[in-house]
Amino acid sequence: MATSALGVILAVLASLIITANTLVAIALLCLIQKSGSKGLYFVLNLAIADVMVGFTVTGLAIDEFSQPFYPPQIFCVLRMAFVTSSSAASILSLILVACDRHLAIRKPFHYFQMVTGLRVGVRLVGLWLVAATIGFLPVLTPGFQKVSTHDKCSFFGVFHPTYMLTVFCVGFFPALFLFIYLYCDMLKIASVHVQQIREVEHAGLAGGCPPSRTTSDMKAMRTVAVLIGCFMLSWLPFFIASIVQTLCPECFPYRVIEHYLWLLGLCNSLLNPLLYSYWQKDVRLQLSQLAAGVKRRVLFHLGNGHRFPGRGTKSVPTVSCLRLQD
Repeated sequence: MATSALGVILAVLASLIITANTLVAIALLCLIQKSGSKGLYFVLNLAIADVMVGFTVTGLAIDEFSQPFYPPQIFCVLRMAFVTSSSAASILSLILVACDRHLAIRKPFHYFQMVTGLRVGVRLVGLWLVAATIGFLPVLTPGFQKVSTHDKCSFFGVFHPTYMLTVFCVGFFPALFLFIYLYCDMLKIASVHVQQIREVEHAGLAGGCPPSRTTSDMKAMRTVAVLIGCFMLSWLPFFIASIVQTLCPECFPYRVIEHYLWLLGLCNSLLNPLLYSYWQKDVRLQLSQLAAGVKRRVLFHLGNGHRFPGRGTKSVPTVSCLRLQD
């Protein structure tokens, strides 16, 4: 019964992750074609990585419904390698998005000269190479594997503790500290901007500048705090508990980590399209325009299907994601 419940949770979570990130990816593609902004490729890559996370979760959900299921060792290693690679790509994409925004704030006048198509492509290729190396290292190095003593595929059943500690301490925590540093530095820059605005207003030089500008900057800083908090709350419990489990297998039940804390980390792939894309006004407008276009197409086809004989119908122009303007 518990296995079926976990399978249902995984299936629902996978469906939401794939649907939300696919919609955001379509909106981002339309925006990239309209504006040509190179920085949007990093957010698009984040959506693609999270879609892959959703597909790997789908495979795990199928395993839960297929109990009893006793796959061979190499199958479990490959399955968990794909899960690890897609999750690593999602986390690394967050870092690239943070680096891109940090660069845009630090050097706004040189940003477009520094962020070229070639450099963006090199960074994205490097990201996927690093993610694939992290995930498939146990496949290439049998010493990082161990004989599974559990009935189903799991991190602690197929990966050696040495590999787990290496990934956590060398990969995740430095990325987490870099992520926090970049956004805290952007928070510092935003605080300086707020102080400068207040000084201008007190000096009487603001003219017609609205006082709501300071409020807008404060909202931006609160948004940064939410981004950091959601990322840490999603992944930090899983990695801390996994380190404890690796060092002391009897101190912490691994089923709690894989059934609950890992699901909490996966929820970050569902939050990413909301936190990083939906809050952007351009993406929000693009999604609403796409929804309006789909609605018009549906009404157009329904109107054709229920047309009265002998009566003319007005033609409704088709709407594409590139030309849609409301």
